[in-house]
Amino acid sequence: MPLIPEEPQIHESAQGPRATPASGRTAPTPRPVPGPRPAAPSRPGRPGPLRPTPPVQRTPRDVAKPGPSGPAVPAAAAAAPQIQLIPASVESALDSAEEAVDLLLESGRAPGDVLVITTGAQHPWADHELTFGEASYWAQHDAGDDVFYTDAAVASRAATRPVVVVAVNGGSDAVAATALPLALSRAGALLIVCGDPQRINSVLGAGV
Repeated sequence: MPLIPEEPQIHESAQGPRATPASGRTAPTPRPVPGPRPAAPSRPGRPGPLRPTPPVQRTPRDVAKPGPSGPAVPAAAAAAPQIQLIPASVESALDSAEEAVDLLLESGRAPGDVLVITTGAQHPWADHELTFGEASYWAQHDAGDDVFYTDAAVASRAATRPVVVVAVNGGSDAVAATALPLALSRAGALLIVCGDPQRINSVLGAGV
């Protein structure tokens, strides 16, 4: 069947009104301009295999990426305190310790930085303060406001201070052998030992 060409549609405002043919035929009714075709309905087909939804990848926050583990770095060892020996006899060891304390304070050391340990008779200050009771005595130690004097027998209760002064003013060699290593462990920066150098060296087994 042959196709009939459609007449071109011209708007009346551009060409004017259309005249009626002389033959008396009625003018053909203009055909509407075809609009957009509706979308074709989807055809039912064979469903394909369902694919699982990939998991959402999240970037971890503040999480360090694992890397090769290196060798552990050892902590820096604390510097050993300096040791100073002041020669003195048993009778003058306590006076030498007092002079050492005075020099420390004059050089700028705070009184609370100094601990004095005696191996023989106690310092007069310790004897006096103990008359008020041990609680009051050790409370002054804990306060750390002044030079603290203690006996070697109870020096293990004392805390570490920057400077420790030991007066080897008596007592047995066993007492000195215990007091000196203890004093060294309590000294943060400096250990001063006042006493007979030969006795001190023989007790420690080496030169101080």
